[in-house]
Amino acid sequence: MHNISELQKIIETAIPNIAYPAHPKNLYEPIKYIMNLGGKRLRPALVLLAADMFNGEVEKALPAALAIETFHNFTLIHDDIMDNAPLRRGQTTVHEKWGTNNAILSGDVMMVEANKQLAQVDSALLKEVLNTFNATAQGVCEGQQLDMEFETRDDVSIPEYIDMIRLKTAVLVGGALKLGAIIAHASTEHAALIYEFGENLGIAFQLQDDILDVYGDPAKFGKQVGGDIISNKKTFLLLSLQQRLTTADQGILDEQFLNQTDSKVKNVTNLYNQYQIRELATEEMQSYLVKAFNALKQINIPAEQKEQLIALANELMNRES
Repeated sequence: MHNISELQKIIETAIPNIAYPAHPKNLYEPIKYIMNLGGKRLRPALVLLAADMFNGEVEKALPAALAIETFHNFTLIHDDIMDNAPLRRGQTTVHEKWGTNNAILSGDVMMVEANKQLAQVDSALLKEVLNTFNATAQGVCEGQQLDMEFETRDDVSIPEYIDMIRLKTAVLVGGALKLGAIIAHASTEHAALIYEFGENLGIAFQLQDDILDVYGDPAKFGKQVGGDIISNKKTFLLLSLQQRLTTADQGILDEQFLNQTDSKVKNVTNLYNQYQIRELATEEMQSYLVKAFNALKQINIPAEQKEQLIALANELMNRES
């Protein structure tokens, strides 16, 4: 069995060797650029990890892993345009470097490139692989749409929020694992269970991100602590707080939505503490972790074949950044 860092290294080595057409240069250069910007390569590594877990050949799962990474980076190009973001992984974003129209078109052709990579999978498995990939990709786009709509709504419910993060973040984790399982000829039941594990782990991961955004160590957290509070982002914490506020405290929170000063993060965090919102969010996160590990328990393979996936899940859920 390979460990996750070995699988990440396989992805990292394969990416520079992807052959893109040379012409038109301004269509393909942005793809090479974003694909080689780095990142943890976690999602494609999950494809390989699942294939390895079910005794498949890692090499045979590599095209699907690269398809997942290509799709993921395609969404990042378009997300950065939507967010008007100047930087991605500390470097200039594609739309800032090549212009918005170019970035849209390069992103579009990345979806084609992802399909070309998937076409290298064993033809007997291709229909199931494509169905899984397409359901995953569609879910991510649906999640992004809901996330944008939530910005202008003041009636978002907690179940709606959970469904949005399921689509935007978690289906890609589940989909990556399921692709690896399919390529390793796992049973339909095992492929469904590994998807269930990944989806629930992905939801737990995003809930943990919501918590870390407020309570993370500034020295270890990879972005500004309190960023969600500053931007009035609807997170599990904020939605849970709004459900519980007294009328007087609702007035305090409403004032903070308009607060542009440095006191905003402290004031909203004080409300979270007062209503024990961190504890509520942690409890919710743990409930999805339990669901994930219950699904994993039902996969009837030797325990040692699950060790790397369990180790990765524990590492992800004990992170501080």
